[in-house]
Amino acid sequence: MVHFSFEDTPMAGLKVIHKTKLEDARGHFSRLFCEDEFEQLGWGDNIVQINHTLTQKKGTVRGLHFQKAPYAEIKIVNCLRGKIFDIAVDLRPESPTFLNWESCELSGENWRSFYIPEGFAHGFQTLTEDVEMLYFHNRAYHPEFEDGFHPQDGELAIKWPLEITELSDRDQKLGSVREFVSMVG
Repeated sequence: MVHFSFEDTPMAGLKVIHKTKLEDARGHFSRLFCEDEFEQLGWGDNIVQINHTLTQKKGTVRGLHFQKAPYAEIKIVNCLRGKIFDIAVDLRPESPTFLNWESCELSGENWRSFYIPEGFAHGFQTLTEDVEMLYFHNRAYHPEFEDGFHPQDGELAIKWPLEITELSDRDQKLGSVREFVSMVG
């Protein structure tokens, strides 16, 4: 049985994952990860870290975050409860979609996940209260290799669906896309 279908986005490697939901009188079952099925996406590594978040306030933005080489990571983002506007920004200088962004709505009801390959920044905005998320990573977190952009950077012009109600001090201090471009040449 196939547990997933993978939908291409305009950005090479970035995929929307549609999970198969099996239901009966007891409830439902779905698979969040399968190494055999995800190999076709280029996963190829073990899951080395799983993060779980709860964001309580609607309109909160987290991100835009990424890890630099050699700890650039692949992420699979799942929304277990609530609804989010999930964003991936292409940071690959050789890509025709360099610095473009793509969004995907994830929720506890729509059975979608976002597959974010290496070379992308990631962030999201909560569209409901009490959003619970689960992320799978193929690399461990290394704070000295972490970086990001301010989510309201004018160069990216992300159209957040709601007014931003909450943004961490850390995310408010993130650099600009212009600084990143000057570093990558």
